[in-house]
Order: sequence, then C-alpha cells, then structure tokens
Amino acid sequence: MNEERPTKASTQAGPQAEPETTPTEPKPSEPSRDVGWVGASPSQVARTVVIALLTAVVVLGALFLLWQVRTFVGWFVVALFLAAALDPAVNWLQRRHTLIKRPLAIVLAYLGVIAVVLFMVGIFLPLLVDQINGLVDFVTAAANAPEGPTQYVKGLAQQYGLGGVFERLSDELKGLRDELGELVRNVFSSTGAIAIGAAGFLAALATILTLTFFLLVGSERYLNAGVGLFSEAHRPLVRRLLTQSAGAVSGYITGNLAISAICGVTTFVVLLVLGMPYAAPLALLVAVLDLIPLVGATLGGVLLVVVGLFVEPWKAVVLLVFVLVYQQVESNILQPMVYSQAVQLNGLVILIALLVGGQLLGIAGALLAIPVAEIIRIVVTELLAYRCTGQEANEPALPPQPTGPDLESRSEGQEVT
Repeated sequence: MNEERPTKASTQAGPQAEPETTPTEPKPSEPSRDVGWVGASPSQVARTVVIALLTAVVVLGALFLLWQVRTFVGWFVVALFLAAALDPAVNWLQRRHTLIKRPLAIVLAYLGVIAVVLFMVGIFLPLLVDQINGLVDFVTAAANAPEGPTQYVKGLAQQYGLGGVFERLSDELKGLRDELGELVRNVFSSTGAIAIGAAGFLAALATILTLTFFLLVGSERYLNAGVGLFSEAHRPLVRRLLTQSAGAVSGYITGNLAISAICGVTTFVVLLVLGMPYAAPLALLVAVLDLIPLVGATLGGVLLVVVGLFVEPWKAVVLLVFVLVYQQVESNILQPMVYSQAVQLNGLVILIALLVGGQLLGIAGALLAIPVAEIIRIVVTELLAYRCTGQEANEPALPPQPTGPDLESRSEGQEVT
C-alpha cells in the first residue's frame, strides 16, 4: 500500500511536469532563389534581350507609321468629333420621323450644315469681293500714277492727315513701284499654288465628311465591336467610358455653337442700333471668334472697338462697354448654364489644354483641346472609381458584432464559466 502511494503521486504529477526540450542547432540560411540575372541561364538572358529589342522595334515602327499617316490620323480625329457632334441631331431626326432611316437622317444633317456654311459665305463674300476690288484699284492707281506711286501715296497720306507718318517712312517707300510690281507678279505666279491648296482642302473636306458618314451609319455596331475587344468583366466600364466621352464632345460642341450664336445675334443688334457699317459681317466674325475658348470673345471685342475707332470715337466707347458687359454675362451665366452638364474642368486645366492644342494643331487644336481634356478627365475618374470598387469587393467582410440579446446571453455564459 505504501509503495502504491508514491507511484500514484508520481503519475499525478507527471502531466504537470514540463517536457524537456533539446536545443536545436540553427539551420544555415539557404540562398534565395530570386537572384536576378546572376542565376539566370544564358538562354534566358538572350531570350529576354531579344524580346525587349523586338518590343522596342515594334513600338518605334508603330510610331513611325503613325507619323507617316499623321494627316489621315488628323482627319480621322476630326471625323470622330464631327460624328459625336452630329449624332444627337441624327438621332432626333430618326425619333421625330419614323419613316426617316439613318442614312437619310445623316444626309439631312449634312444639308443643314452646308446651309449654315453657305449662309456664312453669303454674308462674307460681298465684303471680301469689295475689299479685294478696292485693293486692286489702289494698286493699279498707284502704279499708273503720272507722278509715281510714291508721290501718289504721299498725297493720300497728306489728305488724311498722315503726312508726318509718311515722312518717317519715306526711306522704306522709295522702292514702292518695284515692290508693287513684284506683288502683282507674285499674286499671278502663285495662282497655281492657290489652286493646288484649294484642291487639297476640298479633298480633305470630302474625306472627313465621308469618314463621318460611315461613323454615323455604323455607330452602334462600331461601339459594340470596340467593347467586344475587352473581357466580359471590363465591358460595362468600356461602354460607359465611350458613352460619356461621346456625350461630353457633343454637349461641348452644341453648347459652344449655341453661345457663339447668342454672341453673334446680340452683337448684330448692337451694331444695327449704333448704325455701324458692315454690321452682319462683323457680327458673324465675332461669333466665329467666340468659338475659340477663353480668348475668342476678347479678340472679337478688340475687333469691334478698333472698327468703332475708325468710324466714330463715341461708338468705340459704347462698343467697349458692351463687350465688357457681355463677357461678364457669358462667363458667369451662359457658360456655367450650358457647360455644366458637358464639361467639368477648371480654368487652369482649360488654359493648359488650349496652349497644348494650339501648339500641336493650331486653331483646330485649340477648338478640340477642351473636349479632349474632358475625355481624359472622364477616363481617369472612371478608372479610379472602378479600381476603388474592385478593392472594396476583394476585402474580406468583418463578422457582425453581437448586439442586444446575443450580447447579454454571451456575457451570462462567461459569468457561469
């Protein structure tokens, strides 16, 4: 009995004793397998170098090809913007009249644009012809004057009170006869170049209109084809990007045309009230200049004030006041009202876009700068939102915290234990 007690005590104390642990020797650290170029085989290095060189060659070749066809690329970009601008009008014609098919609606939209262009040409053409005839008559009279072209121009300067200016410029006017003759010869010799330039312009216009026609006819098909190039998960995002970009372009162009039309009509009324000469051409020119963002209205206002100075000084003052008031109304009322749904850019971004677009493509680049900047903003915003949404979807959901009766029952269970 006495022998059993220590045995039982030892068995009871056995589980409580901590097991002895034998010290383990530290294992030597194994070298990392990711050693870069050092551990790579020569064949892998050669294959990587070849792939990099081929990629660089393909990229450079693509850039060189784009540079060679840059003219066509520019035409295609203009056609895209025209298609986005005319698409709302074409859709409206289709909804308005069920018998009008899409090709006929496109033709009607083209006819409307041609009518507007002919109207503008009809206003400017008489003034342009009048000014050209006046220039030709002046050059002919100065060249055939008995006293010589220099004395003829001097007599005109003294007649209008500009004799002092003529005396200061007398050295530059000594060879006026030769310069006028050279000018006439250059005009006649450059007739061929002018004809070639006009033919090139007409060819570019026909190409752009043809591309725009096909883009409008198959707009939905091209949209579906472009979206189909992406995976199923990305197709809603791509469709949303393309739809919003087209809406931004059409909204901006429509709004810009509406603001320019308001500017032209208002200017025409003011010029008629003041009795200014050439009221219609001046108003149309101001409306066209107003299409240029930021600086267009200022250029048109300067033109009106300068013309007013040559007519009567007090009219120039009235026109200056009108230009200042109208610019405030356009900047603070018309533009926010029209562009609020189409463009969401601040002034600095608009200025940078205008400078870059004007440097690259001139006036056309300045006109297309704001829609392109808005498309970039839409793409960046949508991609960031899509990425944030994907990250939130991949995060594991936290278990719900117990509240109310569940929390009380859990606390009671802990007290019982």
